[in-house]
Amino acid sequence: MMIRYILASGSPRRWELLEQAGIHFEVSQARGEEISTKDTPADVVEELSYKKADEVAQRYLEKYKNDTVVIIGADTIVTYAGEVMGKPRDAADAVAMLTKLQGDTHQVYTGVTLIALEHGQKERKRQVITFHEKTDVAMYPMTPEQIAAYVATGEPMDKAGAYAIQGKCAVYIKGINGDYNNVVGLPLARLMHEFFERQWV
Repeated sequence: MMIRYILASGSPRRWELLEQAGIHFEVSQARGEEISTKDTPADVVEELSYKKADEVAQRYLEKYKNDTVVIIGADTIVTYAGEVMGKPRDAADAVAMLTKLQGDTHQVYTGVTLIALEHGQKERKRQVITFHEKTDVAMYPMTPEQIAAYVATGEPMDKAGAYAIQGKCAVYIKGINGDYNNVVGLPLARLMHEFFERQWV
């Protein structure tokens, strides 16, 4: 019996983090709408990560039945002054987000759900673990011209909060309190801790 890892995300940043940890995985991207019924940021990302993992888990109920399959679902949002920021709708939305975030501190939440379909002689057992991590991110002030130039690179368009801490926006990051990889899109150390705890490695 072996453990197979399935990443329920099309994010190249999450791929790179799993590869960095030495995890060999397949990608099976969740395609459902990202709609949450929750109110608090932590609950939102946990619910959305569960929906992604659960959608993909359905595809593997009859696949790799002699192995344990661990599906990894994740969702990241940015919050500032009570406002939840996902991915920008367009360039104007990206400019509006960065205008709010620049020169101040905001929070990044990533929710992670792990669904393990475990090998069993008679039936397949399903185990679910959901958690989140929060990181505070402080940004230096940005002028309207700097914001416009950054948005023009196209980098913000598929990022929560309209920026990539590991990309061109790194020059505006004053500091963080918490897990850096959580801001990138996956709290890698916490993820691996959960794997080790359950001997899923």
